[in-house]
Formats: sequence, C-alpha cells, structure tokens
Amino acid sequence: MGELVSLEAAQALRDKLRSDGKTLVFTNGHFDLLHAGHLDYLEQARALGDALFVGVNGDASTRRLKGQGRPLVPEGQRARLLAALEPVSAVTIFDADTADELITALQPEIYIKGGDYADKPLPERGTVEAYGGRVELIEYAAGHSTTQLINKIRKLS
Repeated sequence: MGELVSLEAAQALRDKLRSDGKTLVFTNGHFDLLHAGHLDYLEQARALGDALFVGVNGDASTRRLKGQGRPLVPEGQRARLLAALEPVSAVTIFDADTADELITALQPEIYIKGGDYADKPLPERGTVEAYGGRVELIEYAAGHSTTQLINKIRKLS
C-alpha cells in the first residue's frame, strides 16, 4: 500500500530507491471511477520494477482534458483510492496537462502508459527518452474504460 505525497516527498522516496539500486516505474492518468481495468494495468506496471509511483491529474487538468462534468470523483479521493492499492508505492497529484514536470523531477527508469497510446502520440515520450528512460505500453484491456462505464450508467437513467 502506498501513500499520497507531495512532489518533494516523491523525490526523496525516489532518491532512496536510486541509492538502493532499485527500479522506479511511473505512470499517470485521471483514474476517474476506478475499475478493474485500472487495477490490471497497475499490477502489470508494478511487475516491471521495484516501486510504482502514480501521478494523478488534478481536477482542473481533468476538466480541461476530459470536458465539462469531469472528473466525477475529486482528485483527493482518486489519489487516496490509488494509494490504497497494493501495487502502488506513492501517488502525487499534478495540475499540468502532461506529466513532463513530474517525469523530469523523478526520472523513472520505466514510464508506463496504456496500449491505447500505440496509435497516437505520447506527449511525455521525448522527456523520458531525453534522460535515457524507457517507455513501455501495457496492452489495453478492452471493455474497461471510465468512459464506457459512464455511458453505461447514463443508460440506466
């Protein structure tokens, strides 16, 4: 189980991992309406290293990127839920539209995104590759998306 931390605390945890010769895996996203697809993704990400840090888009960033009415779950609750999951070591909330700042600060050995990025540009790729990090895409679990879940709920009313 992880913890919700500031960027400064995440950097201190990262420094400890580095001094212990451990591998940091990092991912980021909105994680609005947590579901089994998210858990599968996080378990696969964590299996690639010694610790998994997750950057959670803050409410303002989620609104800008996902549109009016999102997020459904406030950032603090989303971060707390993620931190409670076994594969997650630490969670940090960020308000930018990309995770470039977090990636630059933490320089994880491995940066993870979902396989849905196989056919579209990954904004953080250049940042990761600039310091010698590796980008890995985890296969997208079809049928597991927050948007699909929201649409299903809407059909109920």
